[in-house]
Amino acid sequence: MRDVFNHDALKKDMVTRNPVDFPQIDTRSPLHHSKQMHLAPSKVHHPMAGWAASLRCLLACLWLGLPTALSAQSHHWRGPHQNGFFPDGSLSGQLDASSMNWKVAVPGKGTSTPVVTKDWIVLTYAHEGQNTVAAYHRNGEPGWIALCGAEAPGKHRNGSGSNASIATDGDHFFAYFKSGHWVGLDHQGQTLWKHHLVEQYGPVSLYWDHGTSPLVTSHGVVMARMHEGESWLASYAKETGALQWKQSRNFSTPTEGDHGYSSPIIAHLEGQEVILVWGAQHLTCHDIKTGKTVWSCGDFNPKKVAFWPAVASPIQAGETVVVPFGRADKKQPRLHGILLEGTGDVTKTHRRWNTSQYSSFVPSLTFDGALAICLSDRGTLAGIQPDTGQTAWVMELPKHRSSYYASPSVVGDKLIAAREDGAVFVLQLGEKPQLIGGKELGERVIASPVFDGTQLLIRSEKHLISYR
Repeated sequence: MRDVFNHDALKKDMVTRNPVDFPQIDTRSPLHHSKQMHLAPSKVHHPMAGWAASLRCLLACLWLGLPTALSAQSHHWRGPHQNGFFPDGSLSGQLDASSMNWKVAVPGKGTSTPVVTKDWIVLTYAHEGQNTVAAYHRNGEPGWIALCGAEAPGKHRNGSGSNASIATDGDHFFAYFKSGHWVGLDHQGQTLWKHHLVEQYGPVSLYWDHGTSPLVTSHGVVMARMHEGESWLASYAKETGALQWKQSRNFSTPTEGDHGYSSPIIAHLEGQEVILVWGAQHLTCHDIKTGKTVWSCGDFNPKKVAFWPAVASPIQAGETVVVPFGRADKKQPRLHGILLEGTGDVTKTHRRWNTSQYSSFVPSLTFDGALAICLSDRGTLAGIQPDTGQTAWVMELPKHRSSYYASPSVVGDKLIAAREDGAVFVLQLGEKPQLIGGKELGERVIASPVFDGTQLLIRSEKHLISYR
């Protein structure tokens, strides 16, 4: 089912509906226009300007082991490199009225990070008991919404039934909700196909709310279920939703160790696209056409400590997969570097390093072109050499009783970190990072900051905000 945001109809309906149902552009910004702003250059899929920026992004792709074509789009919820790294970006460093482009209301609870295509900014939330996919134009003007079934409300104070971010190839949108609704939409929000994975495969046994986001590959769109029970990885055809393959992924772990909230990522192994999955205290590599396990690495928890689920997602940095683990929120951080090669069980041969100094529990890692950067739940930032695990620098963000749930992002030479209470910090990266700006948004921030080539997008509890 699809609805178009109709301003006049919604205004008339505001007598009987909550005014927040009608998304309002913040007209206090001098950049608000009634017509669509041209926020990106004509080639939106390749938003870099100038040979220097192009060279920087090319070098980043080579370091990350990714094809340069992947740098030409920002479709993944963590950006073109799936790690919150936007090497071609440029920000003023200040998040204030002078740098705000626009601000639009989001009329429902959800914590998914927005994804960006040529025409749309897309996110999810629940409104009036319905799972909702909402698309906004690149200037913040409302576009369309798609209703995707009855919601299953969140359990955690910072959770929702709409935690998972959208997956998109630029032409299709794929959304999964805690309720089990798994849908494919076209570029205008029309339903292409739908499944109910809870009805098909039974309820999910997670202590908290579903958080794993789907993943688009060159072959299909992948969903992962990692919980106490039958766990699996499955690929679906983008156009029809037909099941292409389904691969079991079961491991014995201590209590709650098989609960997985992390998201799979794409990597390249000997020139071939593969899927990396972190969960159940194992990092596994899978063939995209069959789902079969190429290699598996375990022994992340040799002391068999209980209540260590996988929440933060790993990143690829060159030939190393950097894997956050442990409970950094409880001063039990663990961080591992795994060599991205091999076949079979590589547990004893491919662990390059591990450390118990720094890591993160909820926020996923980011990258700055040289260092893997982890943000602990309590505000400790650390730059880590991905090949050796050595610490390059450490910095403490302002102390506060609130924690960090959003993953940090690097835009050009600046790092953006958002705390759950709505405090957003901007750091100038270098040999020793410096805090140069910030903003108290006044409402919670759980989704991760994302840069779309021209603007920084921050989703707070009730708004989507654009800065330059």
